Amino acid sequence: MKKTANKFRKKLATFPKGFTLIEIIVTISIFLLVVGGFTAIFIFSFRSRAVIMEQLLTQTEGRRIVQDFVNELRSATQSSIGAYAIEKAENNQIIFFSNIDTDSYRERVRYFLDGTNFKRGITKPSGNPMVYNTSTESAVIIAHDVINPTTTPIFKYYDQAYTGSQASLTMPVSITQIRIVAVHLIMEEDPNLSPAPFVVQAKAEIRNLKGN
Repeated sequence: MKKTANKFRKKLATFPKGFTLIEIIVTISIFLLVVGGFTAIFIFSFRSRAVIMEQLLTQTEGRRIVQDFVNELRSATQSSIGAYAIEKAENNQIIFFSNIDTDSYRERVRYFLDGTNFKRGITKPSGNPMVYNTSTESAVIIAHDVINPTTTPIFKYYDQAYTGSQASLTMPVSITQIRIVAVHLIMEEDPNLSPAPFVVQAKAEIRNLKGN
């Protein structure tokens, strides 16, 4: 019986021993490092994708806004009640008259900055005699997160002598001198994601004032 027990104990001694506490800690540490590495890669990939999508959306929005502005300003003309084509020209606001829809009337169009929101306001003429009642203006946000500093106005104005290199007109601008308007938007939806703000700009020549 003793011989049998001794043989059994010898056989048990040949089996691998259990993990020690240090081995368990090392194994868990390695596992956590591997999991942490995969998690970091996933987060980085997700963040990069979010940055790309945010930049693409901002670019698309900015280009569409500028194109709409250019199209409307190019056709600016005398209002439906005989007022001059441009009502106001400021650093961050411009008001002009243009027929932007399918009717025969010219709308009062206002592009302006309100905080970090770039807005477009439309006032239709009404009444008899006809007037532009600004209390009926319909204004909507067309761009969010506009971050132009005070040293970079949204609008700049040029006279008929402009050939591409001259400086813009000095503020306050005489509206009768304006022939070309430049728009310059700096947009950044999320400064924590965006590698850099997106800049969109263009110039528009007012056709009905050309050569006047």
